[in-house]
Amino acid sequence: MAGKASGKPSRKQGSTRGTGGKGRSSLAGRGATPPAHMRHWFKDKARTERIEREAAGVARPARAQSKARREDAPEVIGGRNPVVEALRAGVPANALYVAQRIESDDRVREAIKIAAGRGIALLEVSREKLDRLTEGNVHQGIGLQIPAYEYAHPSDLVERAQDAGEVPLIVALDGVTDPRNLGAIARSATAFGAHGLLVPSRRSAGVTAGAWKTSAGTLANLPVARAANLTQTLQAYRESGLFIIGLDGGATVDVGDVELATEPLVVVVGSEGKGLSRLVRESCDQVVRIPMNAAAESLNAGVAAGIALYEVARLRRR
Repeated sequence: MAGKASGKPSRKQGSTRGTGGKGRSSLAGRGATPPAHMRHWFKDKARTERIEREAAGVARPARAQSKARREDAPEVIGGRNPVVEALRAGVPANALYVAQRIESDDRVREAIKIAAGRGIALLEVSREKLDRLTEGNVHQGIGLQIPAYEYAHPSDLVERAQDAGEVPLIVALDGVTDPRNLGAIARSATAFGAHGLLVPSRRSAGVTAGAWKTSAGTLANLPVARAANLTQTLQAYRESGLFIIGLDGGATVDVGDVELATEPLVVVVGSEGKGLSRLVRESCDQVVRIPMNAAAESLNAGVAAGIALYEVARLRRR
């Protein structure tokens, strides 16, 4: 049996009147996040983080590099002490970058004074640009751009000795990867009359800002040559009349007793720990050692080169 009707007429649901688009804005989202430079709070936050990072001496996390830095590109070193030390040492430089509104101190003033005296361009830049130039390293608001080093040809080192009327003395580095060792060896080479350094073009330290600083400016007067293949270059030296001696802790002849010291000579210094590579060792006319206490397993490459070059210079003065 059907239910009883209510007695009221039914209400038909019809179309409703629209708003004419007036309510559309309430449905729209806020859109994409604006870029960093349009967010007023971003710069304050970044500035605070940078100040805290520099106060703690912590390097900025390195960004992923889309392209590796080319070898012929200039290098920028950052930090107040490194920059002043580099300028004092006479490291060649193209420009001195100083951050805007930098808090100056004696080091900054000295850097600006030395740069002005040497005719180095002085550029005021933002801290963000210094971050990019120094590849995220701590710069303390100052950076020094040094040009890419121009390497000599291996034969230039022999010609330099011949032009001076001297017996050639060349130092070759085999597997020395720390630029500071290269700089230290350059100082010893200059002190004891060497005519240049020879380094491999791969897997070896090059003349960078670190090498310049450690060399105390001696790299300005001591040429460094690069060899595409160290073993072949040593063989070419032998064919041109030079003798090759290598430093190795396992040798039986002391460096102070080497008989080839007065001859045209190449002294090969290996890396700390690994020493000379097999092919380079086989290329040597003689392998010699530095006698030392057994408690010290090996010497730093820079120290070993200095001792060997002193002994060669001593034997040549006899």
